[in-house]
Amino acid sequence: MNRTTASTFGGYRRADGRVGVRNHVLVLSPTGLTSSAAARVAALVHGTVCVTSGYGRGQVAADAKLQFDTLLGLACHPNIAATVVLSAGPDVTAHYVDAIAASGKPVAGFSLPDVHEDALALVDAGVRAAARFVREASRLKREPCALQELCIAVECGHSDATSGLVCNPLTGMLTEAVAAAGGQAMFSETVEWTGAEHLLARRAVNAEVADQIVRAVLERERMVRESGGDIRAQNPGPQNKAGGLTTIEEKALGAVSKGGKQRIQGLLQPAQRPPGPGLYLMDTPFFSPESITAMVASGAQIVLFTTGAGNSYCSLVAPTIKISANPQSCERLTEQIDIVAAGVVLGTTSLEALADEALQQLLGVASGALTFGEIIGEGSEVVSRIGPSM
Repeated sequence: MNRTTASTFGGYRRADGRVGVRNHVLVLSPTGLTSSAAARVAALVHGTVCVTSGYGRGQVAADAKLQFDTLLGLACHPNIAATVVLSAGPDVTAHYVDAIAASGKPVAGFSLPDVHEDALALVDAGVRAAARFVREASRLKREPCALQELCIAVECGHSDATSGLVCNPLTGMLTEAVAAAGGQAMFSETVEWTGAEHLLARRAVNAEVADQIVRAVLERERMVRESGGDIRAQNPGPQNKAGGLTTIEEKALGAVSKGGKQRIQGLLQPAQRPPGPGLYLMDTPFFSPESITAMVASGAQIVLFTTGAGNSYCSLVAPTIKISANPQSCERLTEQIDIVAAGVVLGTTSLEALADEALQQLLGVASGALTFGEIIGEGSEVVSRIGPSM
């Protein structure tokens, strides 16, 4: 890649030192009883995004911790200027409000008992608080930021042969550029490493990280096997096979190229922040909504999402840049694919030239240029469940 091209963007400096590429106010409902109220608040207040959970009561142990860590990670995300918490109980609200406030983020919280179980009064309180936060957020100004301030997540979905040949190596070059500048990058979907985990382990920064990578894949295989399934029988899926992928090992070789050829600094748990610069793996399910949410909750400000046949899912908190090299998909999905990489397949451009263009598009989105997903209102966040409720 051409290192002389522009490598700065305009971002919002937050109290914790991180930089946001968006300036949303988050309306957060960590309990299912208040999900509708939170959605009403977000619908009434321009400049907000809404994240809800259908659970929040009765979860225990690791499952409760995962929900809290993920939702807190989204509330404290650098793309979020302030948060309004609405929940079914003052204890739940206080738990989130106190943790968000500790990060230096503006926050307000309300619960149903505060308003005598009147959901409409809860909406009223939420609207007023969100309106004030949006007004304050609108006064914030972007400032010049270096490439090293970025943390990017890479995802693939509905992959085909062009994903492994073009799109994933392209994102690998982008992760290398961000990491080389001192920034952070990550990819996840542990099952998608099956058959290539030993290659990832060779790139680990030390023997401990190498062992963690291999063990993460083995644990996923054990979990599927004990449930009566077979990873190799269920993956690749029908869309992958239609696109020319025949085995999980073949699919994995393309999937792991999303991180380039650089050293892997560590294996993260869902919603865990990278402790330093460089490339990280995250141990997550392969389902895109869960995988992406886990990486965004860890602090990724932008998602690069490669696809062959097309995949419309986007993060709500982090702008999601869709990339495809499938000529038919690029021609068909003209209002969904942000970076058209079909020229490499057709021989009209090189991967290196496209990487330079893609880096500038990445910086443009970081500076405020909208993705198609943002324009058409595509986006959500999904927290994984890993255990039963009480």
